[in-house]
Amino acid sequence: MNWLSRTALILVIVGALNWLLVGAFQWDLVTAIFGGDTVRTSSILSRLIYVIVGLAGIYSISFLFNDSKVKS
Repeated sequence: MNWLSRTALILVIVGALNWLLVGAFQWDLVTAIFGGDTVRTSSILSRLIYVIVGLAGIYSISFLFNDSKVKS
């Protein structure tokens, strides 16, 4: 995996983990770091979707350590 792909994957994982925090605790990590109102009010359905996206981000961490290449 080249550096650009790895960097993009890390940003996607960080974003997904932030959505997990929003879904599970209604707390926005990125806003906490850079300023603003850290508490988000959301419906149950949107919070469920945020948690699913966050779990996908946790699963995606394994891709950072997978260096297998696709053969043509």
